[in-house]
Amino acid sequence: QVQLVESGGGLVQAGGSLRLSCAASGGTFSSYRMGWFRQATGKEREFVAAIKWIGGGTTYTDSVKGRFTISRDNAKNTLYLQMNSLKPEDTAVYYCAAQYFSGSYSAQDFASWGQGTQVTVSS
Repeated sequence: QVQLVESGGGLVQAGGSLRLSCAASGGTFSSYRMGWFRQATGKEREFVAAIKWIGGGTTYTDSVKGRFTISRDNAKNTLYLQMNSLKPEDTAVYYCAAQYFSGSYSAQDFASWGQGTQVTVSS
């Protein structure tokens, strides 16, 4: 069973940057697409960004375009999310997830999930 472990969250001032990592372990890792989601307190989990494991095609939600960059290191089985120009509204628990077959960007179409890492942006 593949395990996903996020790291890199923390407290940062508005305008600052953080880089999240998601390491896959526990077996042969082969996914169609990897994604980052976030969930703020009292809100539903929302899609942030995704990348195809082969080919590297990326997709972002509108609110993070131009500020966040998703990338992956296939050799290390690691996913990244570089977050720049952070805003207080980016505060949330961030989750990485794996999708094994072509599907939508809805959370229900991602089968494996990490435990999440907290990102807090102060104003």
